[in-house]
Amino acid sequence: QVQLVESGGGLVQPGGSLRLSCAASGFTLDDYAIGWFRQAPGKEREALSCTSTDDEKTDYVDSVKGRFTISRDNAKNTVSLQMNSLRPEDTAVYYCARIIQQYYPCSGRLTDYIYWGRGTQVTVSS
Repeated sequence: QVQLVESGGGLVQPGGSLRLSCAASGFTLDDYAIGWFRQAPGKEREALSCTSTDDEKTDYVDSVKGRFTISRDNAKNTVSLQMNSLRPEDTAVYYCARIIQQYYPCSGRLTDYIYWGRGTQVTVSS
């Protein structure tokens, strides 16, 4: 069955970096767009970035542009999110998710993603 498992979260000081990984199984990663999302305490889940089947990247949140970079490695069935210059406001649970169907383009709408991981906690604090 389709599974997405996030890893790489943790506690980091402001200005630090983390690299999150999303391990995909149960489907052919090459054929699907994958997105990264986050949900901060008391806030709605928001789309951050997406990588399409042809590895085009789309960012959805201005505050992470230039700091977060999404990438995919289809051979390793992994999608990563490199996060640099982290800020306390980046504290959240981070999720990866698979788009609804094969070759569907990237989307910033959460309802276009039907398989989700359980998330990994990122805490930015001194």
